[in-house]
Amino acid sequence: MEPSSKVGFSKLADDFGIRLAQPLRTISFIGKSKSTSQTRDQVLQVFTPAYQPVDSFAGHFEFGLKYEEIHLEFLSRLFSKIDPAELEAWVNREPTGSYARRAGFLYEWITTRQLGVPDRATGNYVDALPADQYVTRAELLRNRRWRIADNLPGTPDFCPLVRLSQALTAAAAFDTKAEIEKLDVEFGTDVLMRSASWLTLKESQASFLIEREADKAERIKRFAHVIALHSGRIDNPLDIASLETLQEGILGENALRKGIRRSPIFVGQETMYQNVVHYVAPRYEDAPAMLAGLQAFEVATRGASPLVRAAVIAFAFVYVHPMRDGNGRIHRFLINDTLQRDRAIPASVILPVSATITNSTRERAEYDQVLEVFSKPLMARYGSACRFGEQYIAEDGTPTNFYFDAYDEASHAWRFPDLTEHAIYTAELVDKTITREMANEARILVRFDQATNRLKNLVEMPNPDAARIIRSIKDNQWRVSNKLLGEYPFMQDEAMQLRVIEAVQSAFEDREAIEIVEDDAPDGGAPAPR
Repeated sequence: MEPSSKVGFSKLADDFGIRLAQPLRTISFIGKSKSTSQTRDQVLQVFTPAYQPVDSFAGHFEFGLKYEEIHLEFLSRLFSKIDPAELEAWVNREPTGSYARRAGFLYEWITTRQLGVPDRATGNYVDALPADQYVTRAELLRNRRWRIADNLPGTPDFCPLVRLSQALTAAAAFDTKAEIEKLDVEFGTDVLMRSASWLTLKESQASFLIEREADKAERIKRFAHVIALHSGRIDNPLDIASLETLQEGILGENALRKGIRRSPIFVGQETMYQNVVHYVAPRYEDAPAMLAGLQAFEVATRGASPLVRAAVIAFAFVYVHPMRDGNGRIHRFLINDTLQRDRAIPASVILPVSATITNSTRERAEYDQVLEVFSKPLMARYGSACRFGEQYIAEDGTPTNFYFDAYDEASHAWRFPDLTEHAIYTAELVDKTITREMANEARILVRFDQATNRLKNLVEMPNPDAARIIRSIKDNQWRVSNKLLGEYPFMQDEAMQLRVIEAVQSAFEDREAIEIVEDDAPDGGAPAPR
């Protein structure tokens, strides 16, 4: 047989004309010799003729369950197209067969429709998902009808999957507690505690920068207060009342668009000539049930990797986009909230993940790219269903002229996103945030303290004055500005001015200060270092 002889789920996708938003990652063929080639995005498997399944729905479905990855979007679309009688016949032929039972269970779980077959009375319980390959429920639900151990981590309305790939296993091995303890040893608890409030403000500033609202000073302070007050402290951050509390804290009491949305929404940009749509959020009527599915995931996976849980909760939330405004900031808030809730970071520590994202063009591009892992193929599949027409007022009072004509079709993808890449990204983001951003901030604070002490050894002054002088000299490339000179006349003495500059500069360059002495040259030249 030629390697072009497809088998398994991809064969069924071809047979039933299924077009996916999230492509099948595993494609299987029958060929002369067994081989596997794999990239981050795709696995190509060639099996020998001995593996050839019966060319039927049951034959290829069983092959897929045995040798390929579970793809819930594909299964949802497939089950919407098949004649249930075909699945019923398979189950009746093999009443105790584990693959027939898994197929029947998955059909009923995804579609919420019951097949016309009796309950299975015998057969060992088997997992719905291979527990060594996916993030699954911590506590199994025994489905007696199919004798299946239901370990799916969500609900039929919303069930994100995360594959336990080698890349994810490596990234999620990052030990947040141990790395923060290293910072504690290097810089001291006092420095880390003092840096906490600044890191919270920095996270707020950077989060607004991501939303291109960096000039909103009051809102930045307000969001910093929300982070400090609520992170890790709300009983259920994903219920509607909690989300509205967070949103009001972020937007303020007088914000125009508060609450859960009851209007269509898209993420994009307006140009002079047209609206560009980067992502369409699910139908607003579906958002509450999807949020409930995400809540179920949060409860079901407690005890799993905090980094993976933080990724799924944060990115799933932003894809559902349930709020009228503030979705992006709540999405990034949920990363810290989940890590604190899972005790992966101390309650007093806020990771400035948004600051890491905005640290460079490359970091921002990586954040955008991980968002596009789901949004880009979705829009490639359904971009033509977006249109702009006559403006109307939506149920929540939002004026809109946006229409989307494929909500039912796209719901197969929205309900079942694969968030593996998002989990890898989040683990790596947290790694960089702790080992780079937080370490750098602690280092700056230590140097600031050193500069303050050296400055006070020259001239006794209150801390606010020392801070004012240090910031001005540092921001002015180690020079004293005329404005600063006017505020602090003692620096009009040239030798004293040089000593002040050296006290500040040497601290931030992490070296001993050079002693500045009066030059006793007859021409009255400038003081010289010694």
